[in-house]
Amino acid sequence: MTDVKRAEPRADFSSGLLSFLARFAPLLFLVVLMAVFAVMEPRFLTPLNLFNVMRQVSIVGLLAVGMTFVILTAGIDLSVGSLLALCGLAAAAVAKGGFQERFSVGAGAEAAGYGWELAVLVAIAVGLAGGFLQGLAITRLKVPPFVVTLGGMSAFRGAALLFAGGGPISGFTPDYTWWGQGRIGPVPVPVIIFVAFAVLAHIVLRYTRYGRQVYAVGGNPEAARLSGLNVRRVTLSVYVIMGFFAGLGAFVLSARLNSAEAVAGTGVELTVIASVVIGGTSLFGGAGSIFGTVIGTLLIGVLLNGLVLMNISSYIQQIIIGVIIVLAVAFDTFAKSRRRTG
Repeated sequence: MTDVKRAEPRADFSSGLLSFLARFAPLLFLVVLMAVFAVMEPRFLTPLNLFNVMRQVSIVGLLAVGMTFVILTAGIDLSVGSLLALCGLAAAAVAKGGFQERFSVGAGAEAAGYGWELAVLVAIAVGLAGGFLQGLAITRLKVPPFVVTLGGMSAFRGAALLFAGGGPISGFTPDYTWWGQGRIGPVPVPVIIFVAFAVLAHIVLRYTRYGRQVYAVGGNPEAARLSGLNVRRVTLSVYVIMGFFAGLGAFVLSARLNSAEAVAGTGVELTVIASVVIGGTSLFGGAGSIFGTVIGTLLIGVLLNGLVLMNISSYIQQIIIGVIIVLAVAFDTFAKSRRRTG
């Protein structure tokens, strides 16, 4: 009896520590990582570099916000990079008024375009359509999300190459490029867009009925269905949301680069999924937050920036990200198993 009583506090402490780490490990790791880079590389903490990190992660951050909705339902979207390229080319074509002046850069080259307002609407519309088609295939045809979005990754990339003929579309008006290159005070505009939509998504997931439905579907879809939720509609909606963020991210990316091309976003799905998973969102669905995704996005951005400043090979950077993804999922699986046995 004494042994049992002694074991209980240890079990409670272990469970509490595991819960604390599961919740705050990404933030703690980010703080430690920044401290290490600050000591090893004096340029890291300069305002110029920190704003550069924020600007670099803003596009991935937008996509990661959308991916959070998808992964919360135990889904996945591997097509996000390809859809990003297609949306960016659609926006660029509208901004340039077609393909006649696609390669021209300089004063007067953008005169035939239809303006950034229509360009961003078209980019988002293409993203919404892509997300809707994939969500429809998942919910109506009963094809697993991995297979559907893997097919979408190839199909959207092929559509982007076909649409642009394999070449870029470059040279936009200053009011277009301002959305990717401009600043409000010292803060880059893409950072403001990222933060604004991250806050909006946080409010939706945490304080609305729809947000509770997303968590319910990811936690136990059968129980959600029996409680009266339209599981198909919720599942479809998260892929539409992912499409929206792909369109918005594509517009901001093309504005930042002053160019759109069919190879844009190649491999970005790895970084996006890593940001969400490292931030604490479970690949098994039903657990996670936008705050964690933002931390995960910043963590990867800080890690890559610090490695670049230290002249670490880009090949090694990819290895590190891959290892971190595996460790994050392994920790999530371990934490879930401990909660069940506890």
